[in-house]
Amino acid sequence: MAVSAPPQRDRIRSNPFHQLSKVSWPWRITLSYLTLMLFLPVAALMLKATTVGAIDFWKIATTPVALATYDVTFITAFIAAFINGIFGVLIAWILVRYDFPFKRVIDAAIDLPFALPTSVAGLTLATVYSDNGWLGSLLAPLGIKVAFTRLGVGVAMLFISLPFVVRTLQPVLQEMEKEIEEAAWSLGASKWQTFWRVVLPPLLPAILTGVALGFSRAVGEYGSIVIVAANVPFKDLISSVLIIQRLEQYDYAGATVIGTVLLGISLLVLVAINLLQAWGRRYEL
Repeated sequence: MAVSAPPQRDRIRSNPFHQLSKVSWPWRITLSYLTLMLFLPVAALMLKATTVGAIDFWKIATTPVALATYDVTFITAFIAAFINGIFGVLIAWILVRYDFPFKRVIDAAIDLPFALPTSVAGLTLATVYSDNGWLGSLLAPLGIKVAFTRLGVGVAMLFISLPFVVRTLQPVLQEMEKEIEEAAWSLGASKWQTFWRVVLPPLLPAILTGVALGFSRAVGEYGSIVIVAANVPFKDLISSVLIIQRLEQYDYAGATVIGTVLLGISLLVLVAINLLQAWGRRYEL
């Protein structure tokens, strides 16, 4: 018995171009924008890095200077994100749960690192924390040097990444009902037990999100750090500055290799944080 050809209607429906035509315009615009702004630049970076070959790629990526910059960049960014994760929770809690004079001014000041040019932020931090600055002059007799050291890099990362944690937590805290805490107190729980077992679990996904955003922002920072740091290899040189130095030497292949390594490590860290977020959502109310 001969098999009849599929109907014309079925052939049209199976055509990928016909399926593409059914995609709504918002989806088309979104995919086009993401392709132009995200996917193509990332693909171009990775393709440029592969032109040097696997052996040369490994040699460039694992030079002593490059390894030292990875240490300064990622370890310092992780410490800054962790510290902001702690103090960001405290600041968001105070702004949401308490009323006090100049609250709106302080709340607006949290967004200052968003609006302030990073070069201005670096100049301000270098001035304040230098040996002759307002805070640096107080720390210098104690043997603590901030500006033009790795500690200055950490201070700059703390400054530019703090708003991410606070702004991520504020909406979640505003939606939390205070009656839940009062119910825990009425059942005999202490304030610390209430925070640890009742308040913190629903906040954990938001905290991790804010920490991840702050970490990513700190890893990619350049403008403020290049001013507040001495940019000395094996001391406080970060990977972003190393990339600029390679570009100034017309070493485009080397710059793309370092950039690809930064991209890969950042993606791995973000995937790990997303897994932690999925684990933390088990406690959402």
